Amino acid sequence: MKGSHFFLCLFSVSCWMDLMPTAGNKIFHFGACRVSMSVAEIRAGFAAIKANIQARDPIRTHSILSHPRSLHKVKSSDRCCITHHLFDFYVDKVFKHCKTEDSYVNRKISSIANSFLSVRRKLGQCHEQNQCMCGQESTEKFKQILANYEGLNVTSAAMKSLGELDILLDWMEKSR
Repeated sequence: MKGSHFFLCLFSVSCWMDLMPTAGNKIFHFGACRVSMSVAEIRAGFAAIKANIQARDPIRTHSILSHPRSLHKVKSSDRCCITHHLFDFYVDKVFKHCKTEDSYVNRKISSIANSFLSVRRKLGQCHEQNQCMCGQESTEKFKQILANYEGLNVTSAAMKSLGELDILLDWMEKSR
């Protein structure tokens, strides 16, 4: 019986720690969802490889995340949904196809991907609790992002999307 109390206490502390921001983390509000994450850590990893990744982008006139349907125009009520979709998009499509011959760059990509996995898990939990409603606007914007992505070959699209990570991070920080 004492063992079960110990595990219940340990589980409670574990859940509480998962909700508390750690050093360097900020709380982001995406509609009804609150997510703790370290954008500074992601930005630092991205800054270290940004020039390398963007140099691999053969099509500079095309964008995956921005114009004509900019993320900056998403209504606050749709932020949870579009953010959830974007983290799924980066984890399921982008990071899987961003491999280079440079092990340093690959380690940085892997670190950013791990951060995205953690945030995606938190957003998924919120989304599953029906706190995240997907409106027509967020659905249309995400379909446009997918169309932009799928209009290129997989590797080029993945590298371009990774190279545009600062667009996503800027949007997240502005919508905070």
